[in-house]
Amino acid sequence: MDQHAAASLTTQPKAAALLGRALASGKLAHAFLFRGPAGVGKRAAATAFAARLNCPSPHADTACGLCPSCRKFFTGNHPDLLHIEPDGAAIKIGQVRELKKALTFPPFEARYRVAVLCDIHTMRREAANSLLKTLEEPPADTILILTGDEAGTILPTILSRCQIIPFFALPYAHLAKSLTDGEGLAAAAAFAIAAAAEGSLGRARELLRHDLPACRQEIVTALLAQPPAAPEAVERILALAERAAGLKEGLPDLLDLLRLWFRDLIVTRVGGAAELVTSRELIDFFEPALRRWSLDDLAARLAALDRAEKQLSRNCNRALVCEVLFFALL
Repeated sequence: MDQHAAASLTTQPKAAALLGRALASGKLAHAFLFRGPAGVGKRAAATAFAARLNCPSPHADTACGLCPSCRKFFTGNHPDLLHIEPDGAAIKIGQVRELKKALTFPPFEARYRVAVLCDIHTMRREAANSLLKTLEEPPADTILILTGDEAGTILPTILSRCQIIPFFALPYAHLAKSLTDGEGLAAAAAFAIAAAAEGSLGRARELLRHDLPACRQEIVTALLAQPPAAPEAVERILALAERAAGLKEGLPDLLDLLRLWFRDLIVTRVGGAAELVTSRELIDFFEPALRRWSLDDLAARLAALDRAEKQLSRNCNRALVCEVLFFALL
């Protein structure tokens, strides 16, 4: 069994309880909406639930993971598992029409045919309207599972036709262990990534793809190594700003990581609990940073990060925003 799919519901106890109750009742909804933050296992959970619905020898609320049916579901090769992904930026009406056509045929071999529509918040209005009748009265032996981000807009007419299954951010400790096991990260670095990603495995992988933890450590090292009034600091700060601006779509995540670092310094300065500190891989930098910056200094740097984020959201010049920011952080 795919480990991520197997773990997707163990880390979502409320979702697991609601789905278990639906199974026990014997009265399954025609359509479910798995809704929550991005990257917390909604798609994997949809696959796991589809496998459980059709497993001939399930273990309570989970599929056995070993039978031919389970193996087909977990590898994505079951003929009665249909996946609809956004075409580009959105699910389009043509995709919905193709799905409706496919659903006119009975299941090929499974008890339930399962159609998973991912990122339903991207669906265009005309596509959503085309789906409504199918959501309300799907063909016999068909279950629809929709996934959507909590921040995305989903039409009320779709919400009203689905049983909503809420998903939540993963516990930091669980996500950190996944990153340690799967990505080979040291424990402190993995926890920092988990906190920066706010419990989202998908976002954690994006942070790692841009090598942002290493970039943050380079920035912290450079900031603390440069006396603010030293002439040579100018060249170093401009170089850091250039590198940060070059991250492009990764820049907002870098700002979030830096914000966590300064927030952790504030927590430490005011005597907060050690478990509140998330930037644990930077622990060696805490003492020199606290000698250098007062509480007011740290608050000013958080404010500078907030300003930079707002400027970037307004499409201001990325290089200029980074230059102003890094001089403010020094």
